[in-house]
Amino acid sequence: MKRWKFRHRFTLLLCALIFFLLAPDGSANPQQLSQDNTPQPSAQLPPRHEIPPLVTGTPEQTRTEQYTLSHERYEKAVAYSRAGYTLYFLSYILGGIFLFLILRLGIAARLRDIAEGASQKRWMQGLVFVPLFLLLVDVLDLPVRLYWHRLSLHYEQSVQGWGSWFWDWTKGELVSMVIGIVFVLILFAVMRFSPRRWWLLFWFPAVLILLVLVVIMPLVIDPLFNKFEPLSSQHPDLVASIGKLTQRAGVPIPPERMFLELASKKTNAINAYVTGLGASKRVVIWDTLIQKTSNDETLFVVGHELGHYVLGHVVKGFLAGAAALLVALYLLFRGLHWALDRWGREWKILGAEDWASLAVLLLLLQVLLFFSSPAINWFTRTQEHAADVYGLEITHGLIPNSSEVAAHAFQALGELDLSDPNPPQFITFWLYSHPPVAERLVFAHTYDPWSKGEKPKYVK
Repeated sequence: MKRWKFRHRFTLLLCALIFFLLAPDGSANPQQLSQDNTPQPSAQLPPRHEIPPLVTGTPEQTRTEQYTLSHERYEKAVAYSRAGYTLYFLSYILGGIFLFLILRLGIAARLRDIAEGASQKRWMQGLVFVPLFLLLVDVLDLPVRLYWHRLSLHYEQSVQGWGSWFWDWTKGELVSMVIGIVFVLILFAVMRFSPRRWWLLFWFPAVLILLVLVVIMPLVIDPLFNKFEPLSSQHPDLVASIGKLTQRAGVPIPPERMFLELASKKTNAINAYVTGLGASKRVVIWDTLIQKTSNDETLFVVGHELGHYVLGHVVKGFLAGAAALLVALYLLFRGLHWALDRWGREWKILGAEDWASLAVLLLLLQVLLFFSSPAINWFTRTQEHAADVYGLEITHGLIPNSSEVAAHAFQALGELDLSDPNPPQFITFWLYSHPPVAERLVFAHTYDPWSKGEKPKYVK
């Protein structure tokens, strides 16, 4: 139901604006139950001196009314989460500093000179400049990523060895290079064609390319990093149960669209998500979710994901993302000319069409993404809450004691993912793409329109 992680900086900066806005529908970034490689935004609880013991037993044996952690788990969750929050802001700050230094020290201009010296053809220059520049930026970002993986190993969230991690990083670099080259070559070609309207003209191919990426991601990109199997091959009973759920939802998902991700080779976290668009749309369940929760809890998670389908989050998210991208491109257009008028000569950048201006665009985009994060996360929180409501409604009557099943699923999420039991309010506002776990857990018990004689909001 949710995922956010430290990504390759170029992918983050050039593509993430629309990707983050697409996240609520699960089409660009998978929507998952928990976070992957980064501490999950979690429960907002009042301060207390005594931490209740870890909830044990099945949902039938206990009533999970609030998110609780043992003292040891509490201390780990706080330390792990605080480190993640710090690294998030540090990553943005360092990224901005590095890009500024690349401009201030004339490094971007030197890379441009190397590219122009390699060929007179613009597209050949781009094939030289873009990989050199992106590799430099990502190598500078590497220490933060390395430290985060070290923390994930220390707190036993990740089980991925360093060799496997570096291989994933290398594959990510190659994918980023390909995407980056395509984007930048088209961008600068449009800039040369229409110096004053490039922000509008580039928007059309950018949306088209990102739409293609949304479609091919589960088919081409995701299998590069994780192994997937048909869910029916190992869990036919679960597939049958999901089939009943999807039939009730009115959006039957054939078994061939249900996949098991072998996440346990890299992480201890639990997750499930929807991804893809059109022919590539699918439901993916991590093997860790099946291993560490009951079948009923897994069905509730699937019900949440069905909510993203039924409530039209795919279309809404894409339209919102496309609109935001258009606004962002216009702001980048204005900001680029302002910056070059002010510092262009000092940075040895000859104009907006100069290859070195890419560093200016990425610096501006980094600032824009950072300050737009609260709005983006508010947008996703509203859709995730709606999906929670749908999950509770679609499982009501199909799963015994469905509200307790949902609450216990959130409890398991918090325990396993070391969810921060008392995050600062500012962090919730700035970083949380989902409602806090404690709120979701309490809501699972309090949302009961049936006993009040009211109609459910979505599943009539």
